Order: sequence, then structure tokens, then C-alpha cells
Amino acid sequence: MQNKIINKIKIKSRKYFKGTSGCHDWSHVERVKNLALYIGKKEKGDLFIIEVAAILHDIGRKEEFESRGKVCHAERGVELAKKILANFKLKKDDINNILHCILSHRYRNNHIPETLEAKVLSDADKLDAIGAIGIGRAFLFAGGPGSKTLYTGREKEIAKKGFDKSYTKDDSAALEYEIKLKYIKDKILTKTGKKIAIQRHKFMEEFFREFWREVRAK
Repeated sequence: MQNKIINKIKIKSRKYFKGTSGCHDWSHVERVKNLALYIGKKEKGDLFIIEVAAILHDIGRKEEFESRGKVCHAERGVELAKKILANFKLKKDDINNILHCILSHRYRNNHIPETLEAKVLSDADKLDAIGAIGIGRAFLFAGGPGSKTLYTGREKEIAKKGFDKSYTKDDSAALEYEIKLKYIKDKILTKTGKKIAIQRHKFMEEFFREFWREVRAK
């Protein structure tokens, strides 16, 4: 029964990813789902809630991208997910947990994951933003909103000012690293997630060290 529900929700969810940015397309959802299930099994979470939440977690992302950040995809995702979940006979507590997972998974909002399942989804989503995949997504994302440069050389200076330059012409993968990616390992909540984060962070650190060495011809 649960597998049938999951498959039906997946069909409904995929409709929201037509024409989305490559760094938040359906492949991102699949990676987050697989990683969330891996972490969830290790942490002994409710795998049904985790899988449904992972499938739905970014259904508001396209609206955020098109609004250039004015719409919070997590908050919009909750609104859309409520309508989808209303089609299925699920326990009220399970629905509330799924919606909480969606609301609290986002890096850039003030909603804190309270349940184990929410922590698992939050970790899986953040882990997809670092390591080799994370670096690729950062370059793809930076080029999407209209950035015209591979780097400015002012990334650390901009980051120190304490504001986010996403969705602007100054955005770059290096700036995303300075503002967000280098701190993600410290925001991972589960024991399993932290182990994965350490490995991915080390890879990412070395990549950007080499990146700037090549920029400076060293």
C-alpha cells in the first residue's frame, strides 16, 4: 500500500520539475531521496515519511527560481504538498511530519528540523550541495540567474559583509562556497550525515584551493 502511495505522489511531484534549473531538477530529488533513505535506515527513522518528504521537498523550487528568490520554495512547497497529500488516506501526524520536513529542510530559513525525519531530509538535501556533485551544482546555479563571470576575485570580501548575493550578476560558484558551502558540514544534524559531510567537505576544500592556484597561475 505504501509503495503505491509513493508512486502516485512521485507522478504528481514530477510535474513541478518541468523546465526547472538543472541543479534543482528531478535528478536532485532522486539523489536526495536515495541519500535520505540511506541515512534514515542508519538512524532508524520512518522511511515512508522520509521518502514522501524527499519526493515533495522541492516542488516549490521552480517558483522560487522564477521569482529570483522572492518566493521561499520551502514555504510554497508546504502549500502545494498539502493539496497533494489530501488525496491520500494518511494519518494526520504523518502528514504534519511530512510538511514539517519540507518546511524545515531549507538552508536559508529560520525553521528548525524538530523530528528525526526532518533532520534526515535536511541533512540529505545539504549533503547534495557539497562534494563533487555540490561543486557542479554551484557552477550551474551561478550561471543560471545571469552571472557573467566565472569569478570576481572579491568572493571572500563579499562574503565577509554578511549578505547573500545569489540571483545577481556577481554570483559565482566560488562565492557560493564562501557564503554557504564551506559551512554546511557544521549544520549537519545526524551522526550518519556528519560522517558523509566530512568526506565531501575535504574534497570540496581541495577543489577550491586548486581553483585559486590555477587562477593565480601557481
